[in-house]
Amino acid sequence: MTTLSEEILERWQIRKTKAQKLAFIARMQAAFPELRVEEGGFPRCRNLVLGDSEQAQVVFTAHYDTCARLPVPNFVAPKNLLLTLGYSLLLVIPFLLLIALLEGLLMGVLDAPFALGTFLPMLISFGLIFWVFVGGPANPHTVNDNTSGVLTLVELYQLLSEEERARCALVFFDHEETGLVGSSVFAARHRGAMRDKLLINFDCVSDGDHLLLVMSGKARRRWGEALREAFPETPGKTLHFERSSLAFYPSDQMQFRCGVGVAALHRKPLIGLYLSRIHTARDTVMQEENLQLLCEGARRLLYKI
Repeated sequence: MTTLSEEILERWQIRKTKAQKLAFIARMQAAFPELRVEEGGFPRCRNLVLGDSEQAQVVFTAHYDTCARLPVPNFVAPKNLLLTLGYSLLLVIPFLLLIALLEGLLMGVLDAPFALGTFLPMLISFGLIFWVFVGGPANPHTVNDNTSGVLTLVELYQLLSEEERARCALVFFDHEETGLVGSSVFAARHRGAMRDKLLINFDCVSDGDHLLLVMSGKARRRWGEALREAFPETPGKTLHFERSSLAFYPSDQMQFRCGVGVAALHRKPLIGLYLSRIHTARDTVMQEENLQLLCEGARRLLYKI
């Protein structure tokens, strides 16, 4: 990795609050004076852009905001939707029980009006859900989610020649963790330019030997062959090319008609491909070879689209 990437990994893993993000942006602008900040949306987003996204042939992206620390890891099995939904439901059950307990207390013991006894428990529980999953203390380790995506863009940009830089743009999205807000703002601002433009989104790419590329239908039809040629099989790594209708990977590429999401996953029998450890202090795995593979593939792609 370059010196800048090593510094980000060591000093800039926490990018959750406004102050933390502004400090990171200042460091990025010091390294790349040409970097632009596009602001907008609610909550206020600051997307970071290198290159001309209007004229670029392909846009490479990653979100730079980081998440709250959770007591249990986030879990996604892109090709096992039933398991993914079941796991999410298990996380919600304690909050459903809290609603029932508060309703019983307010209406059964305190004889509160029906509206108050129903609305207040739901409001308290939804507030707790937001605090636990979004607004809580910052996760201290974000190597995979999504410092790995940030470093992929940083490494890629420093490898590109001037000619290659002129053919692409790199965008660091804000507020992915609060609901893909930054990418939504970017998609709306550049709707015309991004209508048929290929977008490659790197999210959680440093922990796993199975690299998944989830392609929208339009991206698969227009660029599927080019993607397979740009990202060939590599010793020790397995590439999986899946259409978004058959593999669910919730990230910023979902906002774009020609979006492709890239993630590094593990695989087990029955579970299949899966992502874990993120959103907890165990998110510490950095497989540098993944970043190298993706940067090399991104450069090859520039000559194939």
